[in-house]
Amino acid sequence: MTDRDPASRVRALLDAVRAEGRTTLTAPEGKVIADAYGIAVPDEALAADADEAVAHAARFGGPVVMKIVSPDITHKTDAGGVIVGVEGESDVRAAFAEIVANAGSYDPEARVEGVQVQELLPSGQEVIVGAVTDPTFGKVVAFGLGGVLVEVLKDVTFRLAPVDGGEALSMLDSIRAAEVLRGVRGAPAVDRSALAEQIRRVSRLVTDFPEIAEVDLNPVIATPEGAVAADIRVILAEEAPKERRTYTREEILTSMRRLMRPSSVAVIGASNEAGKIGNSVMRNLVDGGFAGEIHPVNPKGGDIAGRKAYKSVTNVPGEVDVAVFAVPAKAVASVLEEVGRKGIPNAVLIPSGFAETGEHALQDEVVAIGERYDVRLLGPNIYGYYATWQNLCATFCTPYDVKGGVALTSQSGGIGMAILGFARTTRTGVSAIVGLGNKSDLDEDDLLTWFGEDPRTECIAMHLEDLKDGRAFVAAARATVPKKPVVVLKAGRTAAGA
Repeated sequence: MTDRDPASRVRALLDAVRAEGRTTLTAPEGKVIADAYGIAVPDEALAADADEAVAHAARFGGPVVMKIVSPDITHKTDAGGVIVGVEGESDVRAAFAEIVANAGSYDPEARVEGVQVQELLPSGQEVIVGAVTDPTFGKVVAFGLGGVLVEVLKDVTFRLAPVDGGEALSMLDSIRAAEVLRGVRGAPAVDRSALAEQIRRVSRLVTDFPEIAEVDLNPVIATPEGAVAADIRVILAEEAPKERRTYTREEILTSMRRLMRPSSVAVIGASNEAGKIGNSVMRNLVDGGFAGEIHPVNPKGGDIAGRKAYKSVTNVPGEVDVAVFAVPAKAVASVLEEVGRKGIPNAVLIPSGFAETGEHALQDEVVAIGERYDVRLLGPNIYGYYATWQNLCATFCTPYDVKGGVALTSQSGGIGMAILGFARTTRTGVSAIVGLGNKSDLDEDDLLTWFGEDPRTECIAMHLEDLKDGRAFVAAARATVPKKPVVVLKAGRTAAGA
């Protein structure tokens, strides 16, 4: 980096932009960031009037590019605010007047700070380097062919930020038109190291400053001598992203071990009435042969499935590893408070009626209670789960007892039941079948982490509609794939499917 303390310079600039209520940086502000992080851009200067524009152009020598500078005009070309190849005093003066007039016609209320006079870059291969904030994967860097080709060909590749030099170089080879960069039909190859360095520095910038929502270097002119961004656009996020609670690998394995190998299970909402979910869960646990303790919980007490029923889960003696909820959605929060006070580490939330039906506040309340008491939540809106080697059938579906080495997970209850039916018909042995539902807490990366270590699991098959935390999933997959195959069926790739 070209500055001894680039982060402090950028921090001061971003704070100033925020203080003005802006989210889009001007070109001179983008230049400050580029210089701080060593992102190569052409020499340039801001002209407040035509005389200054003439002086700057004369200093650069040769033709220049002139661009409007306004915090209110993001797309300068659309506003007629860019003129390329201006040379000579009279043309510079004329271009200055034209650009300012065009900006006034485009947006009469726009604040105009002046005109940027920029050194004209030599011709070369136009590419795009950028970074965006993906709701699933966070900061992602992009590389592809630039200029108009980026819209026509959409030849772009992505990586999670930050990337190192090797990953940045791999991006150059990941686009379909990679050979263009190596030189075709007599054209020289571009400076690949310089281009990769632009990618790496952009990725470091957005990693250091999460509030930067988007960076766009388009075009970057790549030549045999280097790679220089003709334009840099920086946009800040409207609000800071909500931080998700994270768990260490050991914390995940500890809670998952008690979920998948429990010694004691409580069924909240257990019932003797046939047809009720609480009755089905109790019967499946008992008939499935689970050797651990099974505690029915029902406000009426009595006996359920031949076992003493407790009026509250807090009355259950000893430690409980898992609480399976078979109560209406609106009762879940209050009962989860009791589960938390009891110190039960896992809650399996079978009920529907949460975020999937628009009840986001209700689901948020449940998640907050779980976090407060360190209770991990599976679901809600699921069929439950099976751990066949434990003879555990914590679900309202029928028992499944064909043991094998494949762990199955599904986000969709319907798909999960279809997979279960197929497995039963074909006698395909499984180590576990787990429903994820709304993924209010436990999700695919928790399961990947567990099944990656589970000695009974030899292969992991996952049905996913989305990823709650793409980075955590990638990390878990990278740790698991060298040891066991992971097969993912990604649903919802079309608009109709989503």
